Amino acid sequence: MKHSITRSSDTGTDALSAGCISRIIEMAWEDRTAFEAIEAQFGLNESGVIALMRRYLKPSSFRMWRKRVTGRRTKHVALRSAVFLRHRATHTRP
Repeated sequence: MKHSITRSSDTGTDALSAGCISRIIEMAWEDRTAFEAIEAQFGLNESGVIALMRRYLKPSSFRMWRKRVTGRRTKHVALRSAVFLRHRATHTRP
């Protein structure tokens, strides 16, 4: 389900509800959630997510997050291998 968001700035973070902001931050911290998935659901591209994280996280948390996601292959669909396409618990059948 794609959220309809009215944008009032170039990053689009001004018109987001608190729930949407919380969910975007949660998705950005997740290793297996690509920036493309955030864009498809909320309409924020990678630079918009970075701006949102910079605005709503403490400076030390933002630096930790940037260090964590910089160069991480799972955060970009084009760089992923087939192993990261979908999460599947190890104890379930294929």
